[in-house]
Amino acid sequence: MKKIVLMGAVALFGLSNAQIAKGTSYLSGQVGVYHKETNEFGGNRKDNVIRILPTAGYFVNPNLAVGLGVGYKSAVTKYKLGNVVDGNPVEIKNTDNAFVVAPFVRKYWTLSDKLYIFGQLQVPLEFGKEEVDFNSNGNGGDPILSAPFMQKNNYTNIGVNIKPGLDYFITKNWSIEATIGEFGYNTYKRDIDGAKRADSYKFGISLTSVTFGVKYVFTK
Repeated sequence: MKKIVLMGAVALFGLSNAQIAKGTSYLSGQVGVYHKETNEFGGNRKDNVIRILPTAGYFVNPNLAVGLGVGYKSAVTKYKLGNVVDGNPVEIKNTDNAFVVAPFVRKYWTLSDKLYIFGQLQVPLEFGKEEVDFNSNGNGGDPILSAPFMQKNNYTNIGVNIKPGLDYFITKNWSIEATIGEFGYNTYKRDIDGAKRADSYKFGISLTSVTFGVKYVFTK
């Protein structure tokens, strides 16, 4: 699977169509917001994710930029299962807050004078804290099965991802950009004695991987 990611990166960055000059720099800010509510297992689940990632980039060659993003991620998942313990609801809240550092390489291709597509190879590093809150707002019930508790742990998550996107220039200096998918590999490890790494792969387009941003370009 790692070989597939590497081959995709080579194919994505192998072409060239010079339009943005070498030496051009830019600042941008990307925001991703995701909300989903579902009913499952006889209860209710709510997911809320917010990602904020200011970035800076520099074109080392025509249409080829390198850069760095530094930002923050917050994810909250709430479960509520009704009347499962002595007629009282069980509530579970998972909170995930992380500091994100993401160096990247971005290759542009021109569609028109104002519209570009790009491929971005990114290495996101997340340093976060997870918190599980079980039934802290419960109303009694079985003192063993529904007794409230809270668990916290730190984690690191390292990825190698490819993100396709669009960039539309509304003026000479300002543009609106969006990423529309994510393909890659991530490895995750919690800072608990004996914890093992968990590897995962992302291939496709989902709402959790869509981001929007505004970019200011310092033209030469």
